[in-house]
Amino acid sequence: MRACSMNASVVSALAALVGAAIGGLTSVLATWLTQRTQVRAEWLAHDLTWRQELYKAFIEEATNLYVHALQHSEPDLAALGTLYAKISRMRVQSSSEVVEEADLIGRTIVDTYLAPDKTFIQIREMLADGSVDILGRFGDVCRAELKSLRAQQF
Repeated sequence: MRACSMNASVVSALAALVGAAIGGLTSVLATWLTQRTQVRAEWLAHDLTWRQELYKAFIEEATNLYVHALQHSEPDLAALGTLYAKISRMRVQSSSEVVEEADLIGRTIVDTYLAPDKTFIQIREMLADGSVDILGRFGDVCRAELKSLRAQQF
């Protein structure tokens, strides 16, 4: 009879130890998962902001260069270098669709320098028929990419 009560106390003690270990492990695991989720959310938010700033700067630079190319046959090589540096930064982290559109814009600007200069009247006509908008598709693919990143945050 005594062996039975001793076994019961050992089993009871082991059950308490196992329960405490499982409770502690669960707490550690929950904390780790929470921290991991927070770090991931912070990284995604930082990445989203970084891309938004890069795309904004690219759009501004490309717009200025395109207007310059429409009116001049002599390229602004320093500005073209800056534009292509932004495209290279996109290659590191952006989707292939964004990079392809940015590269297409860069090539369009270079080709525009080789075309005859446009008069103000011609530029006005281009505005009216929409042919001056070389950034529309780029904006669309950037918006889709950023929307996808925002969805990953939640």
